[in-house]
Formats: sequence, structure tokens, C-alpha cells
Amino acid sequence: METYQPDLETETPEEAAITGIKLIEVIETVIGSLDQNKSAMVSHSEGSSVWKFKYGSVETFVQLTGTSDDDAFSVWAHILNLPVQNEPQLMRKLLEMNWLSTFEAHFAIVDSKVAVVSSRTVAELSPGEISRLITIVATIADDNDDALQAEFGAA
Repeated sequence: METYQPDLETETPEEAAITGIKLIEVIETVIGSLDQNKSAMVSHSEGSSVWKFKYGSVETFVQLTGTSDDDAFSVWAHILNLPVQNEPQLMRKLLEMNWLSTFEAHFAIVDSKVAVVSSRTVAELSPGEISRLITIVATIADDNDDALQAEFGAA
């Protein structure tokens, strides 16, 4: 029986740069298609980029920490400020929603805010995954922010 031997060639710096540029182009294309108010902004610093755009009633953020396999691609949108009324009931509802309706995203607490979040490494990240994760986070956040704010509101 033969053993599989993977191709051990590595990318040249030029090929890696092209990969990084393609990732950024895909992210910007997806954001451009979802940004209803054409309000998208981007900040680039030392290999990292953060985009912000408005989708419905939420601001959605996309971060690319770099273009190597170990770097991170993250998407999040804040939907509710804490503290809230009946926080235990809210936490139970969010955990139930995490199980039933968030796909590759989830609800989390970030900086005293409830957010919809998705994150993964850049390794083998495809344009389809970029599009899906940005769309899922923005849509789930926009679909749930008004109802959660109305039900739980500020404490």
C-alpha cells in the first residue's frame, strides 16, 4: 500500500501577498453587497484590517488579523447593551437561540454588550465561507436586535 505524501512546496512571498490581497478583495466585495447605506469604513494597520458597515439596524464589524494560516477572520455585531431587565431570562433565551438558529455564529458577551459573533482561522478560508459568515452574523443580528431590545431593554 502506498502512503500519501503531501506536496511540501510552500508559497513564495509574492504568492502569499496575492492570497492576502484576494482575501481583502473578497471581504470588501461581500461588504459592498450588504452595505445598504454605502457607509462602510476600513482601518488597516500592520497587516490587520477592520471593516465596519451598517446592515439594517446594526453595525457589523469584520476583522482580518493577517493572511497567514494562523491569523483570524472574525465577524461580529452588537445588538444589546448590558445590563438589561431580567438578565437570567435573556441568558437562557440566548443559549437556546445558540442551539437552534445561529448556524456557524453564536451569541456572546463582548465589552458588556450582547453580540452575534463568528470567528475562525484563515487556513483554507474560501470566498464562500467569507460571504456566508458575514451574511449570517449581519442577518442574525439585524433579525434579533429590535425584539431583544424591546423584550429586555436597559435595566
